[in-house]
Amino acid sequence: MWFDIHPNSPVSICEQIVAQVIFNVASGGLEVGSLIPSVRELGARLTVHPNTVAKAYQELERMGVLTVRRGRGMEVAPDALKLCQAERRNRIRQRIREALHEAISSGLPRDEVRRLVEEELANHGNGRRRERHQE
Repeated sequence: MWFDIHPNSPVSICEQIVAQVIFNVASGGLEVGSLIPSVRELGARLTVHPNTVAKAYQELERMGVLTVRRGRGMEVAPDALKLCQAERRNRIRQRIREALHEAISSGLPRDEVRRLVEEELANHGNGRRRERHQE
């Protein structure tokens, strides 16, 4: 499992971890039953405080994405795929809503907004951008 954490982002590191686990599960990169790194291991890999990782894992457990397996650690929960696909859709829809609101309220005509969206989709090829992966 990989993470691409941006310490200077306005999004907290905890939320970045949560979002990346959700997106990885939703895209099939993390399968149901997969063990995830321990709090200490991931904290060391990402050079973040273990409490930050623990807080992210607790949120993912509360959401039903992760579950504790006694003696084994945390793993992707049985219903995680469906939950994460829905959550990914909700998060992306919210970001699109915010961008559309900004574009329309700035006075851009709807046709121009559509053209910009189409251009950006074309720039991303098959819909997947290349990401820097950090172990």
